[in-house]
Amino acid sequence: MSWLTRLFGNGRRRLLASAAAVLLLASVGTLALGFAVQHHPPQPPASAALPATGVPEPASPSSTPPTTAASPTTVPTTPTPTPQPPASPAATPTAISIPEIGVHHSLIQLGQSSDGSIQTPPLTDPSVPGWYRYSPAPGQVGPAVIVGHIDGTTGAEGVFYNLGALRPGDTVDVTRSDNTVAVFRIDGVEKYAKSSFPTLTVYGNTTNPQLRLITCAGPFENQHYQDDIVVYATLTGTHSD
Repeated sequence: MSWLTRLFGNGRRRLLASAAAVLLLASVGTLALGFAVQHHPPQPPASAALPATGVPEPASPSSTPPTTAASPTTVPTTPTPTPQPPASPAATPTAISIPEIGVHHSLIQLGQSSDGSIQTPPLTDPSVPGWYRYSPAPGQVGPAVIVGHIDGTTGAEGVFYNLGALRPGDTVDVTRSDNTVAVFRIDGVEKYAKSSFPTLTVYGNTTNPQLRLITCAGPFENQHYQDDIVVYATLTGTHSD
């Protein structure tokens, strides 16, 4: 069962939760807003994108979000991924390190806002990244989700300002509460319009431990950035802190 299914359930319950699901999955839409000056962070080139063969499998049909006006294309479903053995209790992430862009910071835990969307770190301190605690913990099977701002209300650059400068082969270290470090290798860096955010590709269930780093990007209009940058990474190993 994917983490999306666990979160929203099936059948009538899932239909009742559809509005919250859309807000949660369409994209992390408020990662930067409320300030006057738009920064221009690095953007991923086509050469940094995921290879076609490396695109993650979408989630099982039970996790498919509803089609909306903001996401009019119906996403085809695929067979359920191979079942995994029961996971041991997860060690929660406490810090993230991305040497290539100078990120070394503790992590906060994020839940859901009252409207069902993913909470975001405080805009008053855009240097703080957060792990979405309803996604898998880094190192568990599935896509662990960490979000951060590119800037904030103070005008300072955010923790993920340079996320678009990452390239395949770069690494991300996530320190966990059991004093181990999960090491991820970046597979690709993509930029998506929020209006056509590929929900299943980003958040869908996977058969191995993966990581998603997400921030806003693109033009700043109507108090929102119009795009998102998503970094895809795969666990390559763990070691003691």
